[in-house]
Amino acid sequence: MFLTHLECSACGLQQEWSRLQNLCPSCHKPLFAIVDLGAASRTLKRETLVTREKSLWRYREVLPLPGNVEPVSLGEGGTPLLHAEKFGDDIDLWIKDESINPTQSFKARGMTVAVSMAKHLGATKLAVPSAGNAGGALAAYAARAGLEAHIFMPRDTPRANIIECRELGAHVALINGLITDCGAEIARRKTKEGWFDVSTLNEPYRVEGKKTLGYELAEQCDWRLPDLVLYPAGGGTGLIGMWKAFDEMETLGWIGRERPRMFAVQAAGCAPIVRAFETGEKIAAEFPDANTIASGLRVPKAIGDFLKSLRAAGKFFSGERVIIFNTGSGIKYLDCYQEQ
Repeated sequence: MFLTHLECSACGLQQEWSRLQNLCPSCHKPLFAIVDLGAASRTLKRETLVTREKSLWRYREVLPLPGNVEPVSLGEGGTPLLHAEKFGDDIDLWIKDESINPTQSFKARGMTVAVSMAKHLGATKLAVPSAGNAGGALAAYAARAGLEAHIFMPRDTPRANIIECRELGAHVALINGLITDCGAEIARRKTKEGWFDVSTLNEPYRVEGKKTLGYELAEQCDWRLPDLVLYPAGGGTGLIGMWKAFDEMETLGWIGRERPRMFAVQAAGCAPIVRAFETGEKIAAEFPDANTIASGLRVPKAIGDFLKSLRAAGKFFSGERVIIFNTGSGIKYLDCYQEQ
């Protein structure tokens, strides 16, 4: 393993990786895992990746788990990049299909690494707030690891997600409120209950799993990054992870300095990152009266219309390569499908 330490993403304070950590103890911002890329490059070669297993653990040297420890894995990663000619018009449009991951979403990537490290560092009870897919992923990976999972979900979470968590053996609590209220309940009780909090960006390793999106994308694009990435985002961990991966790959000499233009796509009813970006804020404040129905999963027409609006706004141009991330399966959101 080539993990050397944890480093605060805001103040730069360094922490030991060898014990369970949540946020920076000084400024309470997210901690990032720092890898010795020079040492990792002695065994990790992009030319030999094709000989490795088709999973995100093919990038083992840049992931934080010690080499002699078996990952808590369900076969995640290695998802296809599909050419979407029907909707592309005069752009080179591709879809990265994360719905075929275990538990049918990209959340499997973060949880395989986070649960692997939590188990290795001695955690026995894990907790997460979730409106759906993160909860299902934690339930599955905790069950695989033989750990307890405690999942707090808004009461209006789709029934399929609730059933998934419970049938996988998790302890599920339904809360009157939003996911932020679920997170607050975990924060209030975790010390007394002995839970380790694996909330988004509240521990260092979910983002490490998500960064493999960037490694896979570069590999599937023959080490030439696309012009544009469209990424549906809640907390935005995937975008952060990919950016971290791009920096690491440049250091490794695998790619150049060019980066794609990256768009965080959020539902109009809950768009704190979009609002903060548009108003020039450094911090995304809580979005009042948040309400979404996962409408992007309804019909393919929504993709076509969305791309046309971006084109009209001058966000991309003819001939550019555009990647859309399909972050999860619509089968969990059957209530969102309506007769048109």
